[in-house]
Amino acid sequence: MAALQKSVSSFLMGTLATSCLLLLALLVQGGAAAPISSHCRLDKSNFQQPYITNRTFMLAKEASLADNNTDVRLIGEKLFHGVSMSERCYLMKQVLNFTLEEVLFPQSDRFQPYMQEVVPFLARLSNRLSTCHIEGDDLHIQRNVQKLKDTVKKLEESGEIKAIGELDLLFMSLRNACI
Repeated sequence: MAALQKSVSSFLMGTLATSCLLLLALLVQGGAAAPISSHCRLDKSNFQQPYITNRTFMLAKEASLADNNTDVRLIGEKLFHGVSMSERCYLMKQVLNFTLEEVLFPQSDRFQPYMQEVVPFLARLSNRLSTCHIEGDDLHIQRNVQKLKDTVKKLEESGEIKAIGELDLLFMSLRNACI
């Protein structure tokens, strides 16, 4: 019994010492080691539903057939410029919210029956990411998102169609960044 107590005591002391070292390291770095809220995660199962995945890709394909502007890409390298891997889920949350509020809700009567199934799915993902935030400065992310918004608004209805046509890219980027 005494041997068990001694080994448990040694384990706890080792854990306490490790925790103190980690805390000290974070203090030295100014706490910058964990700038992202732990709520910037989605469950992998959200992206493993064949039916909704198919519907999302079919909606994107149908909209891309109506997209006559092949020179512009909304979700691509420029969107992620200057954004670290650990910040990408937060970035994609911002893009998702914009897409829902400014594109999908106003265009909800188009591209049926896909739209009526995909919009609630994406809204659920947005809701699950509602507590996702960055604890530090997010100006670089907001700039990238604003460029995307400006491009969509500049292209007017064609920009909205393009955003719908890139829902497959949005889906994949959310999956890659948030699981």
